[in-house]
Amino acid sequence: MSAKRQKREILKKKLLTKNRLVILNEETFDEIFSLKLNLLNVFIALTGGSIFLIAITTYIIAFTPLREYIPGYASSKLKREATELALKSDSLEKAIKVNNAYIESIKKVLAGDVEVAQLNMDSIKAGQLLAEDEVDFAPTKEDLKLREQVAQEDKYNLFNKAGAKVNLVLFSPVTGHITDKYDPKTKHFAVDIAVPKNTPIKSVANGTVIFADWTPTNGYVIIIRHGDGIISVYKHVDSVTKSQGDVVRTGEVVATAGSTGKESTGIHLHFELWKDGFAIDPTNFIDFE
Repeated sequence: MSAKRQKREILKKKLLTKNRLVILNEETFDEIFSLKLNLLNVFIALTGGSIFLIAITTYIIAFTPLREYIPGYASSKLKREATELALKSDSLEKAIKVNNAYIESIKKVLAGDVEVAQLNMDSIKAGQLLAEDEVDFAPTKEDLKLREQVAQEDKYNLFNKAGAKVNLVLFSPVTGHITDKYDPKTKHFAVDIAVPKNTPIKSVANGTVIFADWTPTNGYVIIIRHGDGIISVYKHVDSVTKSQGDVVRTGEVVATAGSTGKESTGIHLHFELWKDGFAIDPTNFIDFE
């Protein structure tokens, strides 16, 4: 115990022994500066200085723009711009895909190279046709239960409200005699309506003009995109009154009847109707006579 105590006393004495730091003039040996200190004071001063430098460095890196000059740290402005560019690139990529889909649909409309969809008056959506012998018309137990429940509810309901079966009503572009009907077997995906020259041709519904120009085969053509993925096409017209990008309303004049293009057989309107890239029979939805 005495040996350990002696060692402690020696260490304590070394730490607390005061020393003098003296700066002398080399030529005259005059004392310029002197300072009393001990090892403990030097240790405390060095530790405090180190902590202060670490704190200042941390503050500069975390809260000041000076960190941008330290290798490995990117500029906050650069990060923000990179994030904005990434978002814009993603939006542009989606817009390009949508535009490419529309362009492909327009190409199919102009070329007639499409599949035919089977639609009916009660639905504007294409569905898969089944043979009659493949359809089971017998009601199931769940169906019978539902019918009975609905019948009981309607029995005492005095305020039944009727609703439309389709969300889109199409306006007749012209009134006239159909000279050539819709026939997918011969790839005639349209109806030809005989009308006098310069008869106003009207839009079948609200929409946006996506094509309005001259084509060698079909003459002047105007194509309008409507809601629910429907596209109406007017070919062989004498002139168009709208341009690409124009917004049109139901019944608004978009062209005048004529006989333009190599495939035209006389003054008439060649009218096509499309749904999600499929050709459909316009007479199922429009009365031209």
